[in-house]
Amino acid sequence: MPSASPNYASMSEFPSQREEDAKSILDKMDGVVRKAGNVVTRTTAHSAKLDSIEDDEAPVAVKGKQPDKHSMDYVIRSGVAGGLAGCAAKTTVAPLDRVKILFQTGNPQFIKYQGSWAGFGIAIRDIYLRDGLLGLFRGHSATLLKIYPYAAIKFVAYEQYRALLIGSNRQNETWLRRFSSGALAGVTSVFFTYPLDVIRVRLAFETKHSHMSLIGTCKKIYHEQPLPKSSVMTPHPGSGVTATVADAATSTIQAVAPRSGLVNFYRGFSTTILGMIPYAGVSFLTHDTAGDIFRLPSIRKYTTLPKPANAPADKPAPLRAWAELTAGGISGAVSQTVAYPLEVIRRRMQVSGAVGDGHRLRIAETASLVFKERGIPGFFVGLSIGYIKVVPLAAVSFYTYERLKILFNV
Repeated sequence: MPSASPNYASMSEFPSQREEDAKSILDKMDGVVRKAGNVVTRTTAHSAKLDSIEDDEAPVAVKGKQPDKHSMDYVIRSGVAGGLAGCAAKTTVAPLDRVKILFQTGNPQFIKYQGSWAGFGIAIRDIYLRDGLLGLFRGHSATLLKIYPYAAIKFVAYEQYRALLIGSNRQNETWLRRFSSGALAGVTSVFFTYPLDVIRVRLAFETKHSHMSLIGTCKKIYHEQPLPKSSVMTPHPGSGVTATVADAATSTIQAVAPRSGLVNFYRGFSTTILGMIPYAGVSFLTHDTAGDIFRLPSIRKYTTLPKPANAPADKPAPLRAWAELTAGGISGAVSQTVAYPLEVIRRRMQVSGAVGDGHRLRIAETASLVFKERGIPGFFVGLSIGYIKVVPLAAVSFYTYERLKILFNV
């Protein structure tokens, strides 16, 4: 075919053209953010000069002014920026999150697709054919209700803990302080938003044959009860009064302890805390460390943008779009690998009332069950899909937050 060569030659020019277009778009986004930040700066500076003239005092220089991170204005600005960043990131990866949860929880209709990239594609196709495009976003409404306050609280808490543990002294920028700030921020945010995550997981787990509304799912979770254990106590050889008293105490605790109600919305909460500490800590630690690497003197002219006029003296220059996205993506991949086994256990505990015999599993029981079913690889089921989800999730989240911080003068 004589015309094949020219066609292939012209097609080879497409990737470079797409790369240039993508780079142009990102550069324009950075330019818009910088211009908006300069507008905010000029407005703030003008207001400050007017106030100083009215007070018959010398003008106060706004450039390099250290913000009060404990003020309500700073908390609101950083909270709005964090919430919007979380929503933007979560919407980007919502279909991947749906499939990952179906794989993690061992949904009977999708367990056959696990273990291959082709199975991942087939799972998305089946969901689309059965439930349409909205099927890929099932549970996303609950996700947005949860992710906005979660991300807002997480970023606000990180800024507050960072100000407390690190402050403006660069000598305090140690890996332990960064890790602690991120871990504490993650624990704080998940404490307030965990019930919404339980609802989201249950909605994502449901399929067309067992579809329930948001209100119906909440009612089902609220009224779920573990199977009652046999009240007949079988005596063990050698057991005496001590064993009898212990059995009686256990029975009493089981009788008075909540067996349904709001406690069901915190199923797997202890595992979440254990997983959140390494996940959030490593995430913020890796992102900040990658940012330090990109700001090294030898390469910073290629990786950083001009420092905004309203930026405090101790605040580093913002990264370029590609560098910020890369730093966020790396932080997501590293933190996901560290905390993934605990996430698998948590998901199994959250849906324990939806499948099986209704027995409420503890952390050790769930881990033992996963190990018996699939061994060590069972704790990493869906990790490859998790990378596809969490890398763009973290990249978009950190990128959006850092750009909104410039826009909101945070």
